[in-house]
Amino acid sequence: MEANYRQLLDRRPNVAVLPWGATEAHNYHLPHGTDVIEAATLAAAAADAAVEHGARPVVLPVIPFGNNAQQQDQVATIHLSTATSLALLRDVATSLVRQGIDRLVVLNSHGGNDFKPLVRDVALETGVFIVVIDFWRMRPDVLARIFAEPGDHAGAMETALLLHICPDLVVLPQAGPGSANAWKLGRLKQAGVWTPRPWSHVHPDTGSGDPRSATAEQGREYFATIAAAVADVLVELSAAEKGAVPYV
Repeated sequence: MEANYRQLLDRRPNVAVLPWGATEAHNYHLPHGTDVIEAATLAAAAADAAVEHGARPVVLPVIPFGNNAQQQDQVATIHLSTATSLALLRDVATSLVRQGIDRLVVLNSHGGNDFKPLVRDVALETGVFIVVIDFWRMRPDVLARIFAEPGDHAGAMETALLLHICPDLVVLPQAGPGSANAWKLGRLKQAGVWTPRPWSHVHPDTGSGDPRSATAEQGREYFATIAAAVADVLVELSAAEKGAVPYV
């Protein structure tokens, strides 16, 4: 967070953005901090754009860890338990509401983070209006147009984003194919049935989706699209009357 106290007093924020990532293996070619980089840079770009339209956001420092319970065998992958995540979210929201900030956007970049039950509890306890944005779920039309196969983890979409944001950290020639081993129990594949993936067994190179076709230009277009979409949310939330119920 780059703003100083004088700046925050002169232009008091009314909506906080909490980027939330993870520290985990991303195939052999992307940095462990991929999700952290995505969340932090998208939050900053979206907030800058929102300010241009009169919004008053403040971007908080990124939470660098997420739920990685099934990847504990992968070196330097850090798991944050659900209980710890709940405590973090509760403390952030409690701090904000004491300062008059009653809106919080959690900008999530990690598929293993499930905030719904956490948000329900913390919103009830604190009165803070909490919005969760899973950035990769926004603008599915653009995602499908840019990427024939975006991938699920460290695939073409994430690789393209990192080629745009920090190309020096991408070592594309050493990327694995991001293939997956199928479940032996066929009924586990059907809609509505879920169990956590034992990640290293299902994804030998830790990736899910082939990254090798990704380009920086794809990343640039997708990044701009998502940053603009997040900015629109911030503008609308910032403009809403304090305490207003956001439904017609």
